[in-house]
Amino acid sequence: MTLSHSGRHTTRYRVIALVAAVLSVVAAVALSSTPQQAHAASLTRVTGFGTNPTNLNMYVYAPDRLAARPALLLMIHYCTGTASAVHNGGGRDYVTAADRYGYVIVYPEATRDGRCFDVSTQNALRRNGGSDSTGIMSMVSYARQRYNVDPARIVVSGISSGAMMTNVLTAQYPDVFSAASAFAGVPAGCFATTDGSMWNSQCSGGTLLKTPQQWGDQARAMFPGYTGAYPRIQLWHGTNDTTLAYPNFGEALDQWTNVHGVSRTPASTDQPQSNWTRTRYGASGVVEGISAQGTGHDVPTAGMVGYAISFLGLDRPGTDPTTTTTTTTTTTTPPPSQGCSVKAAVNAWNNGLTETITITNTSSAAVNGWKLQFTLPGGQAITGGWSATYSPASGQVTASNVSYNAQIPPSAQISIGLQATHTGNSAAATGFALNGVPCAAA
Repeated sequence: MTLSHSGRHTTRYRVIALVAAVLSVVAAVALSSTPQQAHAASLTRVTGFGTNPTNLNMYVYAPDRLAARPALLLMIHYCTGTASAVHNGGGRDYVTAADRYGYVIVYPEATRDGRCFDVSTQNALRRNGGSDSTGIMSMVSYARQRYNVDPARIVVSGISSGAMMTNVLTAQYPDVFSAASAFAGVPAGCFATTDGSMWNSQCSGGTLLKTPQQWGDQARAMFPGYTGAYPRIQLWHGTNDTTLAYPNFGEALDQWTNVHGVSRTPASTDQPQSNWTRTRYGASGVVEGISAQGTGHDVPTAGMVGYAISFLGLDRPGTDPTTTTTTTTTTTTPPPSQGCSVKAAVNAWNNGLTETITITNTSSAAVNGWKLQFTLPGGQAITGGWSATYSPASGQVTASNVSYNAQIPPSAQISIGLQATHTGNSAAATGFALNGVPCAAA
């Protein structure tokens, strides 16, 4: 029997819906066997959050004990899914962690037939293009202001269609997100279509193959002219996935290692669980892939979200800006560096800029824990950053390592970055010193 075009789509949606139902049942069983602590926080719908060209719904979960300066997780559902389904099902571990660490979760919800997110149309695949990603970013902006979010700790995660959107948002808004984790997605732009359809069979079947450079160029084209750093990204895929076929995993790794400018050869390989193989790319692990042997499209499976929480940096309390100085002054000074070089690149506009700072350890010994001192030009003030903490916001600044990039091996490099306002002088920072040792210009 040959299915019509619409019939094939209906069959796919039914398959995805069946997978979603299984996930929900598994989650419900797990939750029913675990004592739940009563609390007042609940999933809440928000309206009037800003520009919303495709009529998405917005839901927020803010825990009872919200950090003074919380992180923000953007959690995106699968086809046929809802905010409630992912909140109570496959993403439930994110909620438990939010209660513990005090971060906010924002859930976009698709309302079109099939409840898939648009990662296919021309408008969907460019920054501020006027499709789903535009409405989603309105939600992020709303939550940032409403909850005093730490701009350096805005992260995104998604499942299936949500994972595809995770890849697209990472390409379109690299200046907003610090990290991403995608469960069973495809490379950014892989699902592009020209016939008005939102399903790309070549991509879903894993037969749309490109070079790393081509994939990288496709991601970069979603934010033309951007020269700053891209978010760290974690990719999950089951080897038996027949909905979004397993070759998409390798294609996505090709894309993001190219975007980050790191080798496609893993810097490390291990097995966090018996059927998982984790590969990390670049000295600081800016790209991470986890292949789940024997797993189909029904991800995340047990334990996966816990690893994503750690990768996204959500497993630490939010910072209180009123106590940052006190905390910094009591921190043990890292050991001196024996040699370093720094390259700083600025992307400026009107009264704002982003600056990417690449640090190279030119010594023969690893740096274990670091602080980078530098001076911002007059009139510049930091409003956010990624891959480091920054204090103070202007003048002579110290950037301190975060947990995942504390070590810089010999001859290795890491990239950090900041967002800042300026009053006319958009020049790069100067006077770089790593753990007190002046760094050469790269």
